[in-house]
Amino acid sequence: MTSTLGRASSASPSTDSLEPTGVVANDADLRERFAPLFAQIAAGALDRERSGELLDEQVRSLVADGFTALRVPVALGGSGATNRQLFDLLVDLAAAESNLPQALRVHWNFVEDRLLAGDEAWLRAIADGKVVGNAITEPGVGAADRYRTTLTRGDTGWVLNGTKYYSTGSLYADHILVAADRDGERIAVLVDADAPGVRQVDDWDGFGQRLTVSGTTEFVDVPVAEERILGPGYGAPGRTWGTGYLQLVQLSVLAGIAQRALDDTVAWVRDRTRTFTHAAADLPRHDPLVQQVIGKLSAAAYGARALVLAVADDLDRILPQQADDPEALDRFEADAGRAQSVVIGLVLDATTELFEVGGASISSAGYGLDRHWRNARTISAHNPLIFKQRAIGAHLLNGDPLPYQWSAGRRAADNTPADAATPADTATA
Repeated sequence: MTSTLGRASSASPSTDSLEPTGVVANDADLRERFAPLFAQIAAGALDRERSGELLDEQVRSLVADGFTALRVPVALGGSGATNRQLFDLLVDLAAAESNLPQALRVHWNFVEDRLLAGDEAWLRAIADGKVVGNAITEPGVGAADRYRTTLTRGDTGWVLNGTKYYSTGSLYADHILVAADRDGERIAVLVDADAPGVRQVDDWDGFGQRLTVSGTTEFVDVPVAEERILGPGYGAPGRTWGTGYLQLVQLSVLAGIAQRALDDTVAWVRDRTRTFTHAAADLPRHDPLVQQVIGKLSAAAYGARALVLAVADDLDRILPQQADDPEALDRFEADAGRAQSVVIGLVLDATTELFEVGGASISSAGYGLDRHWRNARTISAHNPLIFKQRAIGAHLLNGDPLPYQWSAGRRAADNTPADAATPADTATA
């Protein structure tokens, strides 16, 4: 089956697609397997937030423990996990370090695509430790109507030229999945991160998710072998499970942030002995109002995880049997959008309300509790919710098609010079 990068085609699903059968562990076993690594990663999260130390060591630890090959079939060196098991663990990983699942989200998408394509070679490469990043979104004109990154014929073969932004995870990756234009066709190509002509810059300056290395990647006459041209690229016309999949990774990040916010707030309250003259108890942990806030935070974390797993169950039902079924893809896309609407509200409320359990001291930078809201707010800005809610409403009321192409940029009707990117152009994804 030719790769479609999550895109539905008119053909039936390939009989060559590989389902990751032969699961070697149940949910509890998988959690127990990775719990020590997650605890080790969590222990340094606040220090990394302050210092800006990148996550190279943590990514390599995940690779060494087989986490990045969870969905690869056992026969090819992976764990054969289901999507539900993967996303359950992604929530746990996000609770330990919220930057990691986001940095690796296109890696998971690539693995799923290779499963559907029956591509044993690349699945074995993933099992051997290869990591895939992305370079899709562009500054300035971007890709609302077209990509400016191009794949053209050179004297010795195909060459790639262009500039990308929001290259999330690529500095941690061995290969980069690039969306480009080839004679008016949107395609995806895979290049080596250390190939001649590839330049990466960690210039992402968001106030949250600071370690996702979501900065600039430049491609100057980068050679691309024919077998590295994978098929229709992101933003190409047609239904796809890919947009909902990528959104679900972001929701798992939010669910993990809610869990970490709960855990950190509980720990803070348990150790606190100061209270107010008009409080209902001598110790904050005995105060019914404080207990109520903790209960709400717990409900938010539980609800966010439950919605992530519910949509992951949908994904397991769809892939690979219904990967080309328009109705199934519409349901999955809408379900991911509805879950996004609920999870964002739960987590943003929780990461704001946690500050109600204490006085001014809880806002001390030493505790770093503000990072939970900053990270959640940053993640929530991806694929803006107001557009997603409107699209679902129009679909239900009027039968309008769901917009699967979530590209950002200026439209072709805008005559602003293509290279005249403004700060606002590179601050919106």
